[in-house]
Amino acid sequence: MTKTQGGAPVAETEIERKYDLAADRPIPPLVPAGPVTNQADPRVDVLDATYFDTSDFRLAQAGITLRRRLGGSDEGWHLKLPVGEDRREELRLPLAGKPDKVPGALAKLVRAHTLGAKLVQAAHLRTERTSYALLDAEGRELATLTDDVVTGEAGGEKAHLDRWREIEIELSPGADPEVLDSLDQAVVSAGAERSRWPSKLRRLTDELVPSARGESGSVLADYLAAQMDALRRNDIGVRRDAEDAVHQMRVSSRRLRSALRTFRRSLDPDVADGLAAELRWLGGELGPARDTEVMSARLHDEVKALPAELVLGNVEQLMTRHFAREAEEAKTRAIRALDSKRYTELLRALEKLVRKPRKIKDGKKELRKAVARSNRKLGKAVAAARELALGAEQDAALHEVRKKAKRARYAADTVRPVTGKKLRKWRKNVKAVQSTLGTHHDVVVTRDVLRLLGLRAYAENENAFTYGVLHGRSIAAAEAEHRRFTGQWQDLGKGSRPKWLN
Repeated sequence: MTKTQGGAPVAETEIERKYDLAADRPIPPLVPAGPVTNQADPRVDVLDATYFDTSDFRLAQAGITLRRRLGGSDEGWHLKLPVGEDRREELRLPLAGKPDKVPGALAKLVRAHTLGAKLVQAAHLRTERTSYALLDAEGRELATLTDDVVTGEAGGEKAHLDRWREIEIELSPGADPEVLDSLDQAVVSAGAERSRWPSKLRRLTDELVPSARGESGSVLADYLAAQMDALRRNDIGVRRDAEDAVHQMRVSSRRLRSALRTFRRSLDPDVADGLAAELRWLGGELGPARDTEVMSARLHDEVKALPAELVLGNVEQLMTRHFAREAEEAKTRAIRALDSKRYTELLRALEKLVRKPRKIKDGKKELRKAVARSNRKLGKAVAAARELALGAEQDAALHEVRKKAKRARYAADTVRPVTGKKLRKWRKNVKAVQSTLGTHHDVVVTRDVLRLLGLRAYAENENAFTYGVLHGRSIAAAEAEHRRFTGQWQDLGKGSRPKWLN
């Protein structure tokens, strides 16, 4: 799949597998293999690639490669991002500017990893490549087999040279992924072995790159580290305006903040409070982009669901214009935050925290007490909301219940490695409460937007009737969600307190 937007990098998803093959072994015969029935004549290329990274190989640690390559059909600047097993996304820009300076469009995408460190030439690879297009009976290209002889030189204090042979099979765009499995069997049967290296660069620099972070023995540190990885991964998506990236980045920031507040006694409380405050700022900067997206979709769906006779005036057009303007402003705000020094300092502080798991006190007793506190706070928030009469104050109180429910749910997620299924039912019920009150809050907030749209329509001599209809429906919807929450809370109480929290 290839995508380009103006001057943005061209994106293409790569699905490939790499193999090691002894220098004296012939190229594996892949005809026939599954649907492959023919092999095109070989094409020979010499590829010269310079790889860029920070001096401590931060990109390599994250499985990211950034290079400037000469030769071949796709020479240029390439940024490769891990997506999943056998799958990476490659972003490309044409050759331009100084050869030792990474294009700003690519450098910005990895700022959450480099944290301001300079990108320097980290390695150089020269590849003598022989490639064969693999075709089906109708002559369609299904995959490409490449036979690479690689000479590499890595920099740094432990600079070294290396030379090896590598076989690679890359699936052609649109081809069935099962083709890769068929070819895999043929290659392995011919004596090749699956490579343990995700990239040529990683193979060359293995001795130079710090070990990837594994399980630390600290439940809390591992959870924080996983959420920080998600934050960085979605940072790239937000910068690229990828679908759902803002939402996912906001979720990871909320999970981090929730864990810091719930388990602050297991950490340095001052550090935890400071980081939680900064994550709240980040969530606030990302919030408008996500809220605008959700509200726009919700209102457009509601208008489409109305009987035609209740839709008077240019309702869709006015809403589209309003939300397009709001979305552009929100996107600008989010990117400005990600480019800020404040955000970079936040990531540095989070990284420092997760790299010191020994200082975290999170034995089972401490974890249990923290989750129990989150459960008690949820109960108190519900009791406080019940004391209020219907109206704005209760709506605000129910929103607080929602936030407490979300924190309790995230707390259960954090301790899952030590609780297993013990909190599963309780977590499921808490999530149901959170979801219902989330819908309730969305409906309440939508009223203010409907009032604004109605006033704007009136000012432009448009018919505002439909906005009034939607406003009335939102009141009824909020009442329905309130009733649903009441029933869910009763069910949660009947489920009794999980034994693990006693």
